[in-house]
Amino acid sequence: MLARINPQPLSGTVPAIASKSMAHRIIIAAALANGVTRIACDSTCADIDATIRCLTALGARIQWVSGGLEVHPAPKSIEHGLLRALAGATLDCGESGSTLRFMLPVACALGADATFVGSGRLGERPLSPLAEELIAAGSELEGLGGLPLRTKGRMRAGRFELPGNVSSQYVSGLLLAAPLLAGTTEVAVTGELESRPYVDLTIDVLGRFGVEVTVEEGATAAGLPLTVFTVSSQGYRTPREIAVEGDWSNAAFWLCAGALGRHSVTVRGVSANSIQGDRNVGAALMLFGAKGQRNARAATIRPDRLRGITLDAHDIPDLVPVLAAVASCAEGTTRFTGCSRLRIKESDRLATTAAELTNLGARVRVEGDGLVIEGSPMLAGGRVNSHNDHRIAMMAAVAAVRCEGMVEIAGAEAVNKSYPDFFEHYRMLGGDVELIDE
Repeated sequence: MLARINPQPLSGTVPAIASKSMAHRIIIAAALANGVTRIACDSTCADIDATIRCLTALGARIQWVSGGLEVHPAPKSIEHGLLRALAGATLDCGESGSTLRFMLPVACALGADATFVGSGRLGERPLSPLAEELIAAGSELEGLGGLPLRTKGRMRAGRFELPGNVSSQYVSGLLLAAPLLAGTTEVAVTGELESRPYVDLTIDVLGRFGVEVTVEEGATAAGLPLTVFTVSSQGYRTPREIAVEGDWSNAAFWLCAGALGRHSVTVRGVSANSIQGDRNVGAALMLFGAKGQRNARAATIRPDRLRGITLDAHDIPDLVPVLAAVASCAEGTTRFTGCSRLRIKESDRLATTAAELTNLGARVRVEGDGLVIEGSPMLAGGRVNSHNDHRIAMMAAVAAVRCEGMVEIAGAEAVNKSYPDFFEHYRMLGGDVELIDE
C-alpha cells in the first residue's frame, strides 16, 4: 500500500490505542492463570493477534467480547496442576519479536512439543543467549538460527544468567515462565539492563496476577552492576478483571506531530503514572523546546522553537525514529546515543531512520550506536520506503508535517503491526492522506 500525504500541520485530539507492550503480558498471564479473566482492551494489532494465536494453539480459549477480551486458560494437568500444552502445536508468531521471545520460555516451561514459525525478519532476529539458557535448563530446541524452531522437554527452575546489553524481552520471557516452574527461579543480569522500563512493566503485570518478584541490586566480583530477579513457584492467580492502559509508544507519534506543527495535539487515554518507559516522550520533546502538559488521562504538546539536544535512548529505543523526525527540524545538532538495539528490530532502524529521513531532505547520519542530525526549518518531501517496519512508516508520516512537497510512503501497510488505525487517526487530526493499493 502507498500512502500519499499532502503536507500540512496536525492538530486536535486523538484517542490512545491499547498498549501493545502491556497487552502482550496481560494476555499471556491470563492464559496461564487459575480462572477466567476479562481484559478491558479497546484495540488490537497484528502483534497482539500473534500472541493470542500462539496461546490458542497451546489450548487457551480467547475471545473478543464487548469491551475487550475474555480469556479462558488452557486445561490443567491433574498430575502436575500445570497447563497441559497441546502436543504438536504450531505457534505462528507472525512478525512479532515480543511474541516469540515471551512464548518460547513459556512453551519450554510447559514442556510443550511445539513448533514456532513466523514471517518477515523474525527468523533473523537473535535468540542468543536466551536459547542457550533454556537448553541448559533442560529444554530441547531444534532449528536454532532461524524458523521453524521446535521445542521439546520441560525446562527446570534454577538460575538463568544474561548480560544486560541483550533484549529486555529475554528477561521478561523468563519472568513470565518462572511461575510455572517447580522451584525458585533467578534471572541474573550482569551490566546495565537496557530498556529496563519494559522489565518493570512485566513485574507490574505479574504482581496483578498474584506473582511476587523480588529484585536485588548489587555488583559482580569484577565490579559490574548485577540485578537478580527472583520468582518462586507460585502460579498465576486471576484478578478476574484487568484493563490495558493507553499506549505511550504510539501516542508519541502524535505528540511529536504537535511539536512540529502550528497548534497543539492532545492524546486522550494515556496515564501520567504509567510504568511504560515511553511516557518520557513528553520530557524529551520539552528538552527540544516544545511546551507540554499532562494530567491523569491525557497528554498535550504545543509547538515552540525547537533546538537540538543530546539524548541517551537506551531505555526508550522505540522513540528514536520519531524523535529523529523532530530533530530534523530543530535548530543545531542533535545526537542520539545508546541505540544499538535498533539494529535488530523489524528493520535496522538506525540505518532505515537515517536513510528515509535523508530521502525527505533531512541531514542524518549513523555514528557508532547512534544518530547525528543537523536540523533545518523545513524538509523537502519525497518518497520513502517503510522497509516493512511500522515505526519507519509512522515516522515518515509525522515528518511530513514539516515537508514542503508531497510525501509518499511505500509499504505503508506496515502500520498494521502495531497501529491499524494510524492513518484514520492521522486524518482525525487534519492530515491529508490518500491510501493506494499497489
